[in-house]
Amino acid sequence: MGWLAEGPAAWQKRLSGVGMPDFAIEDGCRGVVCGVDEAGRGPLAGPVVAAAVIIDRACFSAELRDSLDDSKLLRREVREACYRALASCARVGIGAASVREIDRINILRASLLAMSRAVAALGVRPDLALIDGNMTPPALPCAAKTVVGGDGISFSIAAASIVAKVTRDRIMRALARRHPSYAWETNVGYSTRAHFAAIAEFGVTVHHRRSFAPVRLAEAGAPENLELEL
Repeated sequence: MGWLAEGPAAWQKRLSGVGMPDFAIEDGCRGVVCGVDEAGRGPLAGPVVAAAVIIDRACFSAELRDSLDDSKLLRREVREACYRALASCARVGIGAASVREIDRINILRASLLAMSRAVAALGVRPDLALIDGNMTPPALPCAAKTVVGGDGISFSIAAASIVAKVTRDRIMRALARRHPSYAWETNVGYSTRAHFAAIAEFGVTVHHRRSFAPVRLAEAGAPENLELEL
């Protein structure tokens, strides 16, 4: 594992040396700090998943330090390698909100709920949660600090972004074996042409978010309008 294996965006970021994650924010905080991030706000199908991560710096390897970044910038194999490395140097909590919850309370509230559940799942109470974004989840058991773009700034939040992304992708690939027509093994529920075509041909499943406009259009029998949502 190493930065040469990362995607082009991460490679350019490494070359520029601008905005790389580090522990600067954590160093300015007192006590036990966890990073919190979510994955899956945009897809048409599947849950939204969040992770909370407390990194043990005593076993935080140089290799992980060189590779850990915003999950969106990393190739799948690098994300998976970071995920495995974090298993041995971090305490992790996972939270999720179901499709039914997303449709009932909306995706933003569901994302914040998943974050709260992730912090609660840590098994310990941190002193501070660093939250990616600009909104604080409700009912956290600790103080919180929001960090816009935090997954590209803070190692703790970057770690949470990777754990959340890998966890959710694995959920969607498992669902793909039960619903093979929607190409979830590759699009993990996001809006791709293959996914739209499958919705138009086979309809929606119980895992589709009916509160999302393209899914509502398909359920209403208007698949010809799906392309407008691309």
